[in-house]
Amino acid sequence: MSVIYVDNAATTPVSGEVLAAMTPYFTEVYGNPSSIFYSVGEAAREALDAARERTAKALNAEPGEIFFTSCGTEADNWAVKGTARRMAARGKKHLITSAIEHHAILHAMEALEKEGFEVTYLPVDAEGFVNPADVEAAIRPDTALVSVMMANNEIGTIEPVAEIAEICRRKGVLCHTDAVQAVGAIPVDVKALGVDMLSLSAHKFNGPKGVGALYIRRGVNPVVFMDGGAQERGRRAGTENLAGIVGLSVALERAVNGLDEKAKKLAAMRDAVLDHIAAMPKVKINGPLDRAKRLPNNVNASFEAAEGESLLLMLDMKGICASSGSACASGSLDPSHVLLAIGLPHEIAHCSLRISFGVQNTMDDARGVHGAGRDRAESARAQPALE
Repeated sequence: MSVIYVDNAATTPVSGEVLAAMTPYFTEVYGNPSSIFYSVGEAAREALDAARERTAKALNAEPGEIFFTSCGTEADNWAVKGTARRMAARGKKHLITSAIEHHAILHAMEALEKEGFEVTYLPVDAEGFVNPADVEAAIRPDTALVSVMMANNEIGTIEPVAEIAEICRRKGVLCHTDAVQAVGAIPVDVKALGVDMLSLSAHKFNGPKGVGALYIRRGVNPVVFMDGGAQERGRRAGTENLAGIVGLSVALERAVNGLDEKAKKLAAMRDAVLDHIAAMPKVKINGPLDRAKRLPNNVNASFEAAEGESLLLMLDMKGICASSGSACASGSLDPSHVLLAIGLPHEIAHCSLRISFGVQNTMDDARGVHGAGRDRAESARAQPALE
């Protein structure tokens, strides 16, 4: 039985081009980028500098504003905790975020609350949007940071980050966005967005796992998060994962250069599934109904007739790999905090399914997904007669 993988919001396969670009840095150019007094180390340093330039260009940033990390979670933690601790010295111990952030942000905020910081968790509307007016109303003289994700990992909502960043700039408050789901899926230009910091992770756009980056606008200075050596210009210690960083930069370059074509392909598959399941009985589409305001690869729906776990098992039996929500919360029995935040009752939130397409998927995959959905709907219709 062939497998249809439609959980690309959780992770994506490394492309052949990216793998080929990485391979020499495992076996040939294997030096430490900090060992610059001999040729092997110098070659590694040159590769690191070139990767930083590629990454910066893809985001419309400066190379000196790009700092490589082990993942998006580390980048989020550095931005939030590093900024909070820096600004606490100025008497600013208030933070603002949204109720639907990734747990990398929410748990970082909770950790800071234990250190004496105060956090405002902004509500969202029924489609998952943060209201910029709520951000402005929540800002206080002691506000240090606003962190609102660029696109939600579960329901695909694309947030008005540029508008939020403009409010922050006018109020003199730093602004961070978790763009892990957005980078490689929609245009991301740090200058156009106006954010002070932005997190990303390579494995979301066909790069390797275990490497991410944090954009830090020149002049912004969160506290150093990793102590040790003087890597990343003294701001993030630890020998750089050179092969991973090269993979990130090449994957990002490929994703940005082919973004329009990729988005059209993903949106066509997304829309085929959305159109099909929207016509099913007892089904609710979660996230924006205006598809221009949701990620091009994202489908999220609640099925009243079955729990999310049973849906996933049914799909797995048909060779379809999907998700009931964030991969980072897959071990939890609790319903998605995102679905609860948009107003779904617990019993409906438990019955939700996320489908996220990737560049390796085809329209035949989309047909396979909504064919399985049709089987589920027919089973649901038959259920009352069986009781």
